[in-house]
Amino acid sequence: MLKDTSVNTEELLAKAKKPSADALRLHPFYHGKVETTLRCRVRDFDDFAIWYTPGVAAPCKAIAADPELVYDHTHKWNTVAIVSDGTRVLGLGDIGPKAGLPVMEGKALLFKYLGGVDAWPIMLDTKDPDKIIEAVLLIQPGFGGVNLEDLSQPKCFRILDTLRQKAEIPVWHDDQQGTATVTLAGLINALRVVGKELKDARIVFVGSGASNVACARLIFASGADPGKCMMVDTKGILNKGRQDIELRKAEFVDKWKLCQITNAEQRSGGIPEAMKGADVVIALSTPGPDTLRKEWVESMAKDAIVFACANPVPEIWPWVAKEAGAAVVATGRSDFPNQVNNSLAFPAIFRGVLDVRARTITDEMAIASAQALADMAVQHGLKPDYILPTMEEWEVFPRQAAAVAVKANEQGIARLQTTYEQEYERAAKIIRRARNMTQTMMKEGFIEEAE
Repeated sequence: MLKDTSVNTEELLAKAKKPSADALRLHPFYHGKVETTLRCRVRDFDDFAIWYTPGVAAPCKAIAADPELVYDHTHKWNTVAIVSDGTRVLGLGDIGPKAGLPVMEGKALLFKYLGGVDAWPIMLDTKDPDKIIEAVLLIQPGFGGVNLEDLSQPKCFRILDTLRQKAEIPVWHDDQQGTATVTLAGLINALRVVGKELKDARIVFVGSGASNVACARLIFASGADPGKCMMVDTKGILNKGRQDIELRKAEFVDKWKLCQITNAEQRSGGIPEAMKGADVVIALSTPGPDTLRKEWVESMAKDAIVFACANPVPEIWPWVAKEAGAAVVATGRSDFPNQVNNSLAFPAIFRGVLDVRARTITDEMAIASAQALADMAVQHGLKPDYILPTMEEWEVFPRQAAAVAVKANEQGIARLQTTYEQEYERAAKIIRRARNMTQTMMKEGFIEEAE
């Protein structure tokens, strides 16, 4: 526990600002974070006849005769489009597609280094959900999957749901599904630490944006009782009497549904009223440190669990939550224990999905990924300050890929069949190659060291 909270708070805030200062220096130095490179050999200029004209006509004809061969003859098997309109970037809000590009490049970097996936940002200069849907459907022949990113709500829900129905390749919204997957994994293990069951847990979701709506859906699908849970937005606890949501229920479909199935006792009020007696609070809300207050945590059930995941400042400082009686505390920050970070999931999930050519990404596949995350932490020694693996434990990525691939096989949505062992070996090889390539390029000076 930190003793001098005033000093430590200043230090932590200063530490939180340092990456931004470094980013302003390093982004223009490298002029971007990702680039294309060659996968095939070029022994001499005669090879151009193989890779381009006239030889390339042969695979073109083969694909025309059998479209599935595009996965064998091209990079489609390993490519993901990161599609965004820049309307809800990181907590910066609607900053537009150009300003959002550095974030999407960063996402592509994580895809490659953690999952061995070749991803590329596609920034769309429109906020119209129908045009975004149309654009994704039009570009899908050239990609193996689509990662939707930083789309504002409520349109993000309709875009995802529509594309999951219409697209022939898997479409995923990381702000929703990725956050939900890692949060579920952390929750599974936090409950293990305190000896409580998911089906009995009283969970409060603070914030009702895309992330927490998806968290609730996946957690309910995993066995939590919606009636024992509550969701709080800026106007209070969701309940059947929320006319402001009912009047816009055609627009806020998921939120209105949550009004119907959660909060069985129809409690009203705000965050403090919702947290009273709760076993768990999952906050994806306004950065703190006073969004969640110490006395509200004190009102929770014994051995409470607090997920305060706003960045750069959590809704409550971890040491304050622990002083208030929380047994397990998680945040979105890497400098505290128990970081809940989407990057633990999405590169691995897409690795497994691409390797079996799955047609979609189901909630069951996300749950399989969450369980693999949770189980690895158990194997490495579960404790209150270690409920999730870290990104440094790189074997967590092929483990998740294998779990996802097997689940896709079980659900009958995979074009290729595999076993857990086969996919683990394949995924580990691809991920190891991506990491080693980066290290080699740094060593050889092809990626320069910044001054």
